[in-house]
Amino acid sequence: MALVFEQINVEGLAHLSYLIGDDKAGVAAVIDPRRDVNIYLQRSRELGVKITHILETHIHADFVSGSHELKARTSAPIYGGKSEAYQFDLHQLAEGDELHLGNVTLRTVHTPGHTPEHLSFLVFDAKQGAEPFSIFTGDTLFNLDVGRPDLLGGGSEKQLAAQLYHSLFDKLLPLGDRIELYPSHGAGSSCGKSIGDRRQSTIGNERIFNPAFQERSESEFVEWILSGMPEPPRFYARLKKVNAKGAPIKGDVPVLPPLSPKEFQERMKDENTIVIDARSILAFGGGHIPGAINIALRPEFPIWMGWMVEPDQQILLVLESERGVQLASEQLFRLGYDKVIGYLHDGMTSWQNVGLPLQRVQEWTVHELNEHQHDADLIVLDVRGNDEYKNGRVPGAQHIYVPHLEEQLDELDRTKRIAMYCGSGYRASIAASMLQKNGFENVVNVPGSWLAWKAAELPVEQP
Repeated sequence: MALVFEQINVEGLAHLSYLIGDDKAGVAAVIDPRRDVNIYLQRSRELGVKITHILETHIHADFVSGSHELKARTSAPIYGGKSEAYQFDLHQLAEGDELHLGNVTLRTVHTPGHTPEHLSFLVFDAKQGAEPFSIFTGDTLFNLDVGRPDLLGGGSEKQLAAQLYHSLFDKLLPLGDRIELYPSHGAGSSCGKSIGDRRQSTIGNERIFNPAFQERSESEFVEWILSGMPEPPRFYARLKKVNAKGAPIKGDVPVLPPLSPKEFQERMKDENTIVIDARSILAFGGGHIPGAINIALRPEFPIWMGWMVEPDQQILLVLESERGVQLASEQLFRLGYDKVIGYLHDGMTSWQNVGLPLQRVQEWTVHELNEHQHDADLIVLDVRGNDEYKNGRVPGAQHIYVPHLEEQLDELDRTKRIAMYCGSGYRASIAASMLQKNGFENVVNVPGSWLAWKAAELPVEQP
């Protein structure tokens, strides 16, 4: 009989949750569960343990918490930090409270900063002695990064940043270098500035390599952590409210119905319906349904869905495989998109075979963009974030960050050709499709974009 300790990774969201317990006692806890909870039920059955505790390190903003779904399936109580923001009954824990799972003990450490109520959980295993061996840090401390303190807004940023400083230096660092670190996110999450690739670490590793642990005063730390903070994804504020209230019970990820081209076209007539073409940017450029938005099914798909699509919109999907449909359905479910109404059966093959209209996005290499960039009838549009744009751009490029494109359409001349680029072409394809949807007729995407521009050693304009 042994300690049960499993990390469960959700790609795209870069969300890490955990199953921990004692198989001799037959009990376990789940920490920060995702919305589709079958994975925890399946693993607990296979390991011979019963889920008796559900723990939330904090009120999450980047995914729909599965705590209520898991409680409905297991009757296990939910535990979290002390906060008036919670709008449901849960066991509120304070500093030093302990939860016992056979030989395993979880001790609460209050680590505010990312959020005021944030908890971390020290892990003790009686078989390994009286000292803790690891800690679940939630969104306080990641590999090579820390949780951003700016998500609540309302002028709370400096106060939370100061609290984060004390959580790091007064609570976590004194635990000692040998303590294993298990965060709630890996690389790709926007809950930090630039989270490292490792999904687990140690306090010692972070003390040496994490820039947050450089020697600074509290005021210097506050200034450092808040400088250059990227804009938080638009959907974070929405999901914060969903999780504070308690996500509605929905069961499993829905099985989407396949729609014939005629059915698909009929559903498109509803003005509240949006077509998401999740194929690659090159496939989308070659031919797509008029008005479709291209958000390719890559790891960043959920982040950009959250940026660009409102949850009250009905969603139709275009993909190239059944596996793609399943993956997109899972990602959308985890973000709280509950109005996905179907997908195009057999993808664009079925659409083209019945002779329905196609729209295209012209695509240029970076060399072609360089040749045309001084054309009088061309606008070069950089749709990257502010910091990316400030650190170097195509000479003469105009700048609009892609999430704000629809708000700033009047800044663009519809009579001109618009060639857009981003870091790799992914966001530029989103932007091109948005412009087409809004009636712009002459748009160009640049696959490879800034990566290819720099690789080709083409001219760079510095700020």
